[in-house]
Amino acid sequence: MAKGIRHYKGGTRRPATGGKARPESRKPAASDRKRVTLPRALSKLGFCSRTQAEALIAEGRVTIGGKITTDPATWVDLASAKIAVDGRTVAAEKPVYLMLNKPRGLVTTRHDPEGRPTVFDCLKEHLTSHLSPVGRLDKASEGLLLFTNDTEFANALLDPQTHVPKTYHVQIDRIADQAVLDALAEGVEHDGERMRATRATKLREGDKTSWLEITLDEGKNRQIRRMLEALDIEVLRLVRVAIGNLPLGELEKGAVRALTEDEVKGLRG
Repeated sequence: MAKGIRHYKGGTRRPATGGKARPESRKPAASDRKRVTLPRALSKLGFCSRTQAEALIAEGRVTIGGKITTDPATWVDLASAKIAVDGRTVAAEKPVYLMLNKPRGLVTTRHDPEGRPTVFDCLKEHLTSHLSPVGRLDKASEGLLLFTNDTEFANALLDPQTHVPKTYHVQIDRIADQAVLDALAEGVEHDGERMRATRATKLREGDKTSWLEITLDEGKNRQIRRMLEALDIEVLRLVRVAIGNLPLGELEKGAVRALTEDEVKGLRG
């Protein structure tokens, strides 16, 4: 046996330098898990998004314990750090969960450089907290859009690993046959990207158009429009009618309401 090498089941390894045992790995302590970067801290506290926080920090408007910090990589302890923006202490806000029946023609952003109306025009009576949309609906799309200041809740709904289903009613420019429904469920390719619907059924049809119900769990950008475009089909209307087990229901177009505790729990799964 070569000197300095010990045999173990499953292979060999050399002893650590100086004969010292390697320290055992450990789970992070509770205090470690509360440490986050400063931009993430401002986001988790519901003050602003991480991108907005980075801008505030760079402008020297953020202090920790009364001292200005301009380094966005600064780590802080959420449980004890005294963070302020423009001299005002930032404290955790009460979580807010809202749903909007988004009308067609609004863009899903807080400030639009082109001056177009935004979804936040519908939330003027609810802007007591920093709210962000959970995902997006493009300008031409309608229906259920969620808003919250709870970033963990939003991230869980948007995480591709959670596969939260989203259901849409889609009017197309022709009578859909079974071949169209099968293609959507089996998957189509658009711009080199493979996309599929979890479920696709026909709801009803008229003389020249039909309505489909399409469920997705992938959440790719403009996915339904791109899938139908790949089949040479034009979308006339697109309405999101449910997220997970939360339906749009009878909420009027442009109206906003708070989610119930049971609805929030249902979305958390």
